[in-house]
Amino acid sequence: MLHWIFIAAIVLGFSLVFELTLLAYAMEALVLLLVGSRLLARQWIGSLTAERETSRTVADVGDTVEVVVRVRNTGVLPIPWCLVEDLLPRDALMFEPPNLGQRGRRTKLMMLAPRSTTELRYELECNLRGYYQIGPTVLETGDLFGLHRRYRVAAAPHFLMVYPKAIPLLGYDVRSRRPLGDVRLTHRLFEDPTRIAGVRPYAAGDSIRRVHWRASARTGVLHSKVFEPSAVAGMTLLVDFHQLSHDRRHEPVRSELAITAAASLSQAVYEMGQQVGLVTNGRDAADRIRLQGWGFDMRTRDAARKAAEMLPVSDRLQPVVVPTRVGADQLLRIRATLARLELTDGLTLPQLVGECMHRLPRNATVVVILPMVDDAAIVAMSMLKRQGFVVAAVVNLWDDYAFSVASGPLRAAGIDTYQLKDEAAIASVVAPLVHAAAA
Repeated sequence: MLHWIFIAAIVLGFSLVFELTLLAYAMEALVLLLVGSRLLARQWIGSLTAERETSRTVADVGDTVEVVVRVRNTGVLPIPWCLVEDLLPRDALMFEPPNLGQRGRRTKLMMLAPRSTTELRYELECNLRGYYQIGPTVLETGDLFGLHRRYRVAAAPHFLMVYPKAIPLLGYDVRSRRPLGDVRLTHRLFEDPTRIAGVRPYAAGDSIRRVHWRASARTGVLHSKVFEPSAVAGMTLLVDFHQLSHDRRHEPVRSELAITAAASLSQAVYEMGQQVGLVTNGRDAADRIRLQGWGFDMRTRDAARKAAEMLPVSDRLQPVVVPTRVGADQLLRIRATLARLELTDGLTLPQLVGECMHRLPRNATVVVILPMVDDAAIVAMSMLKRQGFVVAAVVNLWDDYAFSVASGPLRAAGIDTYQLKDEAAIASVVAPLVHAAAA
């Protein structure tokens, strides 16, 4: 735009020197038009503000979220046209069906009177778990001749977290370890001093803390307390989410299946009142959020889009860990972590095991969900087994022959294996694992 004004000024000076009246009038009109359109466009874009409201920020698969964007003209001049677009991430719209279905239009061409407000409404259908950025809003306006346009990024983004699906265990009462009666605890590690099972005669070497003084006083002979043994109870999920472990031809089906299985396992264990935790080498989508402000002008619409999107990559190498605990909010933490989880090129499964082995409690079963079994993965899980952990592997493979080849070395190392073939097989995988975690 500036070079056109410069050229018009030169032509205007030439016409004035040589007294070319008509050309001078034309150049004066052109200069006034260029300068006036530029000033008006700046005035109009500076008078525009936008704010957004969403009906919810947390949803489940199948829910609908309503979005309302209010655009206001705060100036004293009318704005003849304004194009409003509320942005959504491209990867949420590229599949069929899309991760976020859309009802209504996210773009609208409107006229705004002085001090007036106009609304843009649409709905989002949550078809797949994820952490989605809604917005910011890109505003575009300019002069009536299209000589000068201005773009503005407004309405700071909202973030929608869609929890993953959890497959219920139909016909299996997770509140009881068996349909009827109790289950005798196995994998005994050490005695629990808070649970007294009985008394026995005192033996040489017993600590004085074990002496049952009431029984000793009543019988006249020293007796020691007998405590119930503690047991392996609960589960720690270890999910391999390294992008090189997942075949691109099968994505995002296999990775989403792993997330659904992890969510189903964590919910079943939580409902039993057992401890549950999560360790993964995936990337947390929240690490890619931009922290800068959003109220700035851009030269082009593409520049506004790029400035408004989440960061494409994250340099985080630390694993994502939800400590294994019992609590009312434990399941929500795990579900939120699984909702935001993305494939990454960070730690491999053996590196993840080496990094997090000291954080894994020994009184909980370690369930590894992995899409492929190579020599490094076998060595890593065998090392967990040798360190005294109770380990089980859920292999995310469709082909039965490939699963048999992958599970052979693991079973030889004493590791139970389960095939995660499809979503229908999740219930058959979860039930024995949950029973084993409680036994």
